[in-house]
Amino acid sequence: MQIRTKLPKVGTTIFSVMSQLATQHKAINLGQGFPDFDGPQALRDALATAMNSGKNQYAPMTGVPKLREQIALKTERLYGRKVSADTEVTVTSGATEALFAAIAAVVHAGDEVIVLDPCYDSYEPAIELCGARAVHVPLRLPDFGVDWARVKAAITPQTRMILINSPHNPSGAVLSAADLDALAELVRGTEIFVLADEVYEHIIFDGQIHQSVLRHAELAARSFATSSFGKTYHCTGWKVGYCVAPPQLSAEFRKVHQYLTFCTFGPAQWAFADVLETDPRHYLDLPQFYQSKRDHFRQLLAASKFKLLPVGGAYFQLADYSAISDKDDLNFCEWLVREAGVAAIPVSAFYENPPADLKLIRFCFAKSEETLAGAAERLCRL
Repeated sequence: MQIRTKLPKVGTTIFSVMSQLATQHKAINLGQGFPDFDGPQALRDALATAMNSGKNQYAPMTGVPKLREQIALKTERLYGRKVSADTEVTVTSGATEALFAAIAAVVHAGDEVIVLDPCYDSYEPAIELCGARAVHVPLRLPDFGVDWARVKAAITPQTRMILINSPHNPSGAVLSAADLDALAELVRGTEIFVLADEVYEHIIFDGQIHQSVLRHAELAARSFATSSFGKTYHCTGWKVGYCVAPPQLSAEFRKVHQYLTFCTFGPAQWAFADVLETDPRHYLDLPQFYQSKRDHFRQLLAASKFKLLPVGGAYFQLADYSAISDKDDLNFCEWLVREAGVAAIPVSAFYENPPADLKLIRFCFAKSEETLAGAAERLCRL
């Protein structure tokens, strides 16, 4: 039989490729974005308690009520927006599912979705599976800021959604309140929805405030805001996220969610509900926790030949390697694994059309001090 693929441009993700290379060459893996340390003991204890007390069957399709209530309380506490746990909060099997469900809920065949390059690799496949087209608008270099004039020029009558990500993966750039105002002005009076990938909402540095679309009343009325407990609580393998959206959008979102995963791992939902209720300090202290790792890693690499770009949020460090090699970034990353024993991600993998002579790679610093020190020692030898 002849298979006519729906995703002709999709192969194995660069994250899997580099992690496999890291394993093959026994390299230190700073490529794939996951911590090499466990989440809070209280969270793991709460998970065990939930499992041992019989909470092991299907959770409600929209999420365990207590967890949705805690998400609603957190949203009001942090962003000043009161949302309904019943009609505006949906728990998902990771933020990637939430992103897919939001796109599938409102994007139709022939529509266009604007994405800002470089961007996470799950966006475009989700758009294409809806029969729509991703319109790539590059961010400014070297600061990875949004050129709103270029975004405006990309809007057509077919534009159905604009997808934003802050703090940004892979660059760590952070949107400002002025950015949200500019976005609101562009979509005012249109039928364009906003999808906000806010999985690193609690990982933001130097006293900055996360500018969630939920802070902005005009944008909140037309936005899906997605987040990830895996990123916040150092347990990416649990795959629990959520989406906050107005009732009409949530209703459409849930139509997709119920046939995509139906529900999310129940014991973990109860565990997150418990720790949100009893210890909000964890996510409030997260900026300083990761800022310390950022600063430590940058200090360790100060003696290297890498040029380190600023990091405003998330847990990634972009590094310019042009003083080390003339290789393109993919070949350099492959060489780095083999010769230096450190895995990184080429930034070109996040682009539709990478800029010429892009010499940037991404390191993940969500690692233990021992891991970061070991990697830095190898990198400083180059």
